[in-house]
Amino acid sequence: MKVLVLYCHPEPHSFCAAIRDRVLDVLAAQGAEIRLTDLYAEGFDPVLRSPDLARYAEVPGNAAGVAEHAANLLWCDRLVLIHPTWWGGLPAMLKGWMDRVLLPGIAFHLPDGPGVRLRPGLRQIGGLLVLTTCGAGPLAYWLAGATGRRQVLRSLGVLCKPLGRRRFLALYRMDLTTADSRARHLDRVARAVARL
Repeated sequence: MKVLVLYCHPEPHSFCAAIRDRVLDVLAAQGAEIRLTDLYAEGFDPVLRSPDLARYAEVPGNAAGVAEHAANLLWCDRLVLIHPTWWGGLPAMLKGWMDRVLLPGIAFHLPDGPGVRLRPGLRQIGGLLVLTTCGAGPLAYWLAGATGRRQVLRSLGVLCKPLGRRRFLALYRMDLTTADSRARHLDRVARAVARL
């Protein structure tokens, strides 16, 4: 199993960091090959600029500046995203990673003739796991549209292996958690990773 762990949180001592550490421990115990991408630690530039957009459809030149990220995405057969939920969705850093890395020739293939549809490019990814924290409760999150969940599991998920495992696991009402409830959540995370 080759797992890309995509971690996005600016605070090194956040609960998301504890989730990341548990994920890495479980994967290592399973003997998985792991590549960790820490977007904030590396100072990833999430901004899609005019030159990026101008070469968007130019494969492989469109990956300029994000070639290592693209290579990691094409390398993995499992993808784990760890991030907080802010304003019902993904942090800007993670959304920017998606804008800049999920490119034609990598995440999907543009139609190359009449009657040809856009084709998925990440069919090797058989497992997609989203681990997040959320200040709102589950009902408020759903009433707000569950934007982050839909964006990853549907938009990214459709590019991955059909019928592959997809899981979204959130710790809701993060500000009201206790040490015990956080420990129980880390156990749920470990079980979800073990089934990846």
